[in-house]
Amino acid sequence: MARVKKTRAKTMGTLIKELRDGKGWTQAKLAERAGVTQGFISQLEQGIRVKVSLESAGKLAHALGVDVGELLKGGGR
Repeated sequence: MARVKKTRAKTMGTLIKELRDGKGWTQAKLAERAGVTQGFISQLEQGIRVKVSLESAGKLAHALGVDVGELLKGGGR
């Protein structure tokens, strides 16, 4: 019987953290660049907040240098 490899899809918060870490930014730095609060970034990365407005997603995507669609999908392909 073949083993099925279980994978977890990336969440938007996970992707934000990966992109932010890749730039060497703190949550505060990303928040400043995106025009949102550090608490908002923290809630997204922890999975406490999973829904965001398109406006906020656009600000985060722009600050991180990615397409808003990629961010909303959480990097899932």
